[in-house]
Amino acid sequence: MLDPAKPTALDLTDFSTYINSCLELANQRLADFAEVDQVAQAEDELNKYPRLESLQDPRGILVLDQESVSEADRERAARVLLEGGVLLEHTCAGEATRLGLGTKYTINPRLDLSPEVLSRLLGEDYQVPVDPQTLRPLTLGRRHMLQLAWDLSRLSQEAGVDPARTLARQRLLVIVNQATWQNIVEDFLEARFYGFSRPNVFFMVQQSFHGISRGEGGWFYDTASARRLHNHGQMLLQTTMDNQIFRLDQGGRPSHLTWAEYRQVLEEFDDKVSFNIEDLDYLEQSLDLLGLAAALKLGEEGQRMVMEVVANNPENPQKGGLCAWDPELGRNVMIESFQLAGMDNAQITYLNKNINHYPRPVTALTQAHEQGLSMPLAVKQGCVYFQPVQGDLNFLVPTAFVRRAQLKPISAWKSGKNTPAALEAMARQENRPGFLEWARELTGLDL
Repeated sequence: MLDPAKPTALDLTDFSTYINSCLELANQRLADFAEVDQVAQAEDELNKYPRLESLQDPRGILVLDQESVSEADRERAARVLLEGGVLLEHTCAGEATRLGLGTKYTINPRLDLSPEVLSRLLGEDYQVPVDPQTLRPLTLGRRHMLQLAWDLSRLSQEAGVDPARTLARQRLLVIVNQATWQNIVEDFLEARFYGFSRPNVFFMVQQSFHGISRGEGGWFYDTASARRLHNHGQMLLQTTMDNQIFRLDQGGRPSHLTWAEYRQVLEEFDDKVSFNIEDLDYLEQSLDLLGLAAALKLGEEGQRMVMEVVANNPENPQKGGLCAWDPELGRNVMIESFQLAGMDNAQITYLNKNINHYPRPVTALTQAHEQGLSMPLAVKQGCVYFQPVQGDLNFLVPTAFVRRAQLKPISAWKSGKNTPAALEAMARQENRPGFLEWARELTGLDL
């Protein structure tokens, strides 16, 4: 059994050392397996959280309300945000595997959701509340970035601050994948960086890796196999490697930072918040001053990670991280779905919302760099791929768990069943008075 509370020390010097670390782990952990099919059959047990049977309902989750977060706390959060004190990370590398539509950032419902695709996603007798053909031809990524710029501009106006100045102060980290990173970079160039300052927008191309196969001499890195992402935990670890984070210079060329240089940048932030591109609530309001205020306050108390939990949807329960109390550790923990030994989705009461805060983020990132993360694995297309989890940082740094006063089900475009809700959210976004006109002026594009 894999214990995420005992992380795996990985050599993060470069990708060859990371691959060698993975290969060494495979030969250690899978020495008794003669073929990949056996690993697939034992996958649940190999990844199982070691104290799964003793877990209890979580305790002491902070309820975010007027009692726990004052108006002064919210005002402070707005000031920190307007002054650029929050690193805004956007995880855009994921492939919509359950949707089968490619990289999530580049999904354009008007172009990609044909009747045939909708039938595949929703069934032959599908009904949707919004015809994709009535939407503007905007990708999910473009909607995501416009929403952030819109909300920051509105917040600036309320505070009597020039919106252009606020946007120029923000610093973003946009994480993309190898298949579409150039398209996404071009998107930023075309859209004038959505009003953000070019030097303040950082990118990282998340690396994908071949699988590990079984041969006569043991497990080996199989360069003939398909390349896949090693989950969001590898993404986090990669941000602590040399020459992975880059800006674009005036010629559009990448200018890379060493880990030491990026670590120095991290020192400047009061918080880092990681946005998930498929979150549909984001298209309604990207800025969460209540959550940010709580994170800043908890950061002053020594917390270095803040994870929000939401209720699972009883009508369509989805898999995800489980929040529970571990009696042996004496604390709440967040456990990734594939460490739950096939637990039915309906049994997961408290889900990770996947929008995590990292107060004073240099601490959490340094811990990840120095200690690594636990390394679960998965068998895909006949090969072994490691699947480290970003959320396992909660085992490395002091972590607080919070929830809203009113627990709502998670709202994300993760599967075909969520497509109607996604279309409704997009329609509401672009039908907002003045939104499209503002977006055209901001980007100079005919949206």
